[in-house]
Amino acid sequence: MTTTAPTVNGRVIALAHYAGRALLEGVLARHGATFHQSVTLRAVVVAGESIGWDELVGDVTGSLKTDESVVRGVVEELTATKLLEEDPVDASRMRLTDAGRELHESTTAETAEISARLYAGIPAEDLAVAGRVLALITERANAELAGA
Repeated sequence: MTTTAPTVNGRVIALAHYAGRALLEGVLARHGATFHQSVTLRAVVVAGESIGWDELVGDVTGSLKTDESVVRGVVEELTATKLLEEDPVDASRMRLTDAGRELHESTTAETAEISARLYAGIPAEDLAVAGRVLALITERANAELAGA
């Protein structure tokens, strides 16, 4: 553990992000999934396990700050591997398959264990402050991107 606390800046945030992401990608790799696929499956789960195609692409594009074509490719991969499918009630919507739900639940459970270890012993007040600061930075960065 670091004995002196660095001032929060882009580098500190990036180092924390990439360290955590490397752990997540290790979990995902064991399950044959990618980070982009995981973000896409999570978006469907958060939406209630059924989401409009355009809404899904927009959500994931906004989250990953990537091109729409990349996200459409990820959705096509997930469909081809039978992790996502068209909703039989409304073909303009996508939903998880049983395999997609199982993958999401398995990887979420494994990463929850890792997260518990990473956040262990950090006071709730510190986590709340960090959450507020990171939410504000994200909001400001998104505003900058929207104005670009």
